[in-house]
Amino acid sequence: MSVIEVSNLHKAYRGKVAVQEVSFAVAEGEIFGILGPNGAGKTTTVECVAGLRVPDGGMIRVLGLDPRRDATKLHTQVGVQLQESQLPERLKVWEALHLYASFYPDPLDWEQLIVDWGLAEKRATPYAKLSGGQKQRLFITLALVGNPKVVFLDELTTGLDPQARRETWELIEKLRRTGVTVVLVTHFMEEAERLCDRLAVIDDGQVVALDTPAGLVSKVDNRQRIRFRVAGQFDERLLTGIPEVSEVAHEGSHLVVTGRGDLLYAVTSVLARNQIVAADLRVEQASLDDAFVALTGKRF
Repeated sequence: MSVIEVSNLHKAYRGKVAVQEVSFAVAEGEIFGILGPNGAGKTTTVECVAGLRVPDGGMIRVLGLDPRRDATKLHTQVGVQLQESQLPERLKVWEALHLYASFYPDPLDWEQLIVDWGLAEKRATPYAKLSGGQKQRLFITLALVGNPKVVFLDELTTGLDPQARRETWELIEKLRRTGVTVVLVTHFMEEAERLCDRLAVIDDGQVVALDTPAGLVSKVDNRQRIRFRVAGQFDERLLTGIPEVSEVAHEGSHLVVTGRGDLLYAVTSVLARNQIVAADLRVEQASLDDAFVALTGKRF
């Protein structure tokens, strides 16, 4: 069941097209990622879908509602965390949640949210005194306090250190387990690969690919590479004759074997039979970053 349907979305600012003919659907309960570089049109797309910005054309339905025509009803069923969210510096954690809960007809227990999302010790702490990771926890709880069915999270981990970013990823995974549908906007490849069930890759305002992270990678390059070092002389013909191997190359002191199928087993079996020790062996596969470069010709 699709809880979000977008067809031929179009939006321009002063004649400059930001989003053009964007179409996708989001299934109930999934984490759907919108991936792309800065300025690609990700935030504009989400703001149109969430009813925060009026599109110039196209069809949008969220939970069966039109964000323009049914804005009041829709806003009670979605939660939004924007890229540039801020709160008054002196506003305390509990005050912010108490205030936001008052905006909704059937809010969650905000006191319990404070506990569930690890903010109990910071309950009376002013916003300005929170760490980056704690602020993100607070913003997630504010997006959830209205008891939404769909949550939009826009560049939630931008500016966070690696530890705080990974803590936030764990929170998003926890959010999925509550049954909420999540639309996650990001330009971090690792984040998209870890969290998202499916991805819409947006570049220059257009969807250039739509698939699972693994599906995007496999469409671009399903080859594997094994990199290792061997001492002394090595006869490459031992490997070039293996059906799974398509290429053997030298890169400095390493041999790089490229192929498909059960390449690792095929190569290591031959090496073992010939009593050849492979040092510093690594298996490399195409990444989501490789897929994005192949799809768009750009690198983040």
